[in-house]
Amino acid sequence: MSWLLNAWLLLLLALSGQSWGYSYLMISHTASKSHYAVGFALAKGLAAAGHDVTFVSPFPQRKPIKNIIDVETPNIITVMGVYKARILENAKKPVLLRYPRMSLMGLDLTESLLKETKVQELLKQNRTFDGVICETFMNDAHYGFAEHFGAPLITLSSLGATGWTSDLVGTPSPPSYVPHSLLRFGDRMNFWERAQNLGFQIYEFAYENLINLPRHEALYRKYFPNNKQDFYRMRKDTSLVLLNNHVSISNPRPYSPNMIEVGGMHVNRKAPKPLPQNILKFIEEAEHGVIYFSLGSNLNSKDLPENKRKAIVETLRGLKYRFIWKYEAETFDDKPDNVFISNWLPQDDILAHEKVIAFITHGGLLSTMESIYHGKPVVGIPFFGDQFMNMARAEQMGYGITVKYAQLTASLFRSAIERVTSDPSYTERVKVISTQYRDQKETPLERAVYWVEHVTRHKGAKYLRSACQDLNFIQYHNLDVLASFFSIIGLTVIFVFLLVRFLVTIIKGFLCKSSSKLKIN
Repeated sequence: MSWLLNAWLLLLLALSGQSWGYSYLMISHTASKSHYAVGFALAKGLAAAGHDVTFVSPFPQRKPIKNIIDVETPNIITVMGVYKARILENAKKPVLLRYPRMSLMGLDLTESLLKETKVQELLKQNRTFDGVICETFMNDAHYGFAEHFGAPLITLSSLGATGWTSDLVGTPSPPSYVPHSLLRFGDRMNFWERAQNLGFQIYEFAYENLINLPRHEALYRKYFPNNKQDFYRMRKDTSLVLLNNHVSISNPRPYSPNMIEVGGMHVNRKAPKPLPQNILKFIEEAEHGVIYFSLGSNLNSKDLPENKRKAIVETLRGLKYRFIWKYEAETFDDKPDNVFISNWLPQDDILAHEKVIAFITHGGLLSTMESIYHGKPVVGIPFFGDQFMNMARAEQMGYGITVKYAQLTASLFRSAIERVTSDPSYTERVKVISTQYRDQKETPLERAVYWVEHVTRHKGAKYLRSACQDLNFIQYHNLDVLASFFSIIGLTVIFVFLLVRFLVTIIKGFLCKSSSKLKIN
């Protein structure tokens, strides 16, 4: 009888566990492996907590995970490929010209996902979700999925706080000390830098409201014709924004209560996985240490112009260290003996090895987090997006050196590597930051899962919504109040001026009359 009772109890617990789980729709619209890594880390965390996740992305799972259902969007890879091919070309352009191109990329990716056959089939299903989690990267029309499926909107930023994420929940971004994510500034700016930062934020505000958002509104109306909410109102009804960031590796700044830092969900906080034998042997036989080199998932090292590639190869050959280089070809003619290349590398596990002493990076946020977590200083060659700001921050915080791509030469590259590896202050500083970053009461993934569940339990957690979301631009900045103040002050000054003038005229007239009488007498 006891075994029968235990069996019933186990069955009851299993059924209860299923009834407690929520159902989430996740939208990952870029064909960028780094962006995907952040979203999929959250998807795995939610699935491990007993929830069901329908994951829309261009990258289907290789080994299916229970509770995660793929909705594949392969056409996005083609669209993204066009823009990836222009990375080196766009890197030479000023940020004022890069921003519209980035917005157009976001617009194309947004519509490409909405047009996908499997996404259209999903939209036609008569179903609901408990929450819609949407990556936020210039894809505002996608937020319409939330109302369509009767769920609160949760957004996930793989870049940390940006202008287009802060606007969703009313987070203030004072340009005096909060640098724009596309600029090369830290949080301590001089007058000229603050002027540029303010000017660019004004430019972004005008471009978004006059050009970009109206385009997304048109897509929203086209693909969500039954949604009742106004596009702009819908954006400001966002329940939660999750940021792939942490204050210890960024800059202190204000956040709304429904904007939560969860930076580093993708970082492996358990023991590193065993490295492939050929990589492990190459690392452990290094007499002077190993430097890891990767330009990320969006730019291939093999596509670098020949003069830049030769400058890099010449530098690596002339140094005493060994290098593990993510290079998207089996070999090349002038490959130095101290360089190991592969088109895929277990980056997190390599950086965890004690013989790896530094990281040559493109300055992407995920790579920056991994290097800090494992205590490795960096040499950065930023190309686009937030990479410039990430490397500016690395220099300001003392754990990295930037080499500008346009100025990349063998001598400059070598000098940067030698400084980072020979000056112990870079390693000491990054280890201090690593300790601060690791010192959290829960893991970033646990925090993210908690807040997603919290917002779901409380039906969108409207109590977290700031009143500023109901104010227009004039009201938010008190321009109407300031206009009233200055009008009253101006009218008062004019009144006093006229009154004084009138009194002076009266007094002058009186004095003139008195003077005339005295003369007559």
